[in-house]
Amino acid sequence: MRVLVAEDEQALAELVATGLRRAGFAVDTVYSGDAALAYLGLHDYDVVVLDRDLPRVHGDEVARRLVASAARTRILMLTASATTEDRVEGLDLGADDYLGKPFEFPELVSRVRALRRRSARPVPPLLERAGLRMDTVRRTATRDGRDLGLSPKEFSVLQILLEADGATVSAEEFLERAWDAHTDPFTGAVRVCMSKLRGKLGEPALIRTVQGVGYAL
Repeated sequence: MRVLVAEDEQALAELVATGLRRAGFAVDTVYSGDAALAYLGLHDYDVVVLDRDLPRVHGDEVARRLVASAARTRILMLTASATTEDRVEGLDLGADDYLGKPFEFPELVSRVRALRRRSARPVPPLLERAGLRMDTVRRTATRDGRDLGLSPKEFSVLQILLEADGATVSAEEFLERAWDAHTDPFTGAVRVCMSKLRGKLGEPALIRTVQGVGYAL
């Protein structure tokens, strides 16, 4: 759910980030290899979309260090060169997937989603609990057959709750998994999103607040 886009072409980086956010991901962007390493050291990303030709620290070196750290983050490497030799070299460095520029955006989103599934414990495509039914592939959610019309953020929050299977999820974990690094933890973003989600879920209430701990279904 959380993606780092490391791309030195800032316009392309922001375009990719905007599209991924619309697809329901929390996204951070950086424009150099040293910044990518700094963010990867601070946050637990599911996937990094990594341009191979980054300045200051080359994308190849970022991939090497990430693999050496035994992080669970999956690597989707981007490059302007898509020859077989380049693709093989990138995969040998530890990249999990490889995409040449220019690319079709739906393919990028699909590859990121596939890598995210590989980075986490297996999650069933259908999540169900107490009349809720979520299709994580088609990105639909219903309660007792009624479409909930969730925003990408609300969908992510509900998915985290469903995956928790009744366990309590803290506000800190929601921020880590569903929001980007620029979110102020003191803004009440989780509380506001939870209020909107509760309104869409309707009665009887399904989300309970565990005082001082977090939220649970």
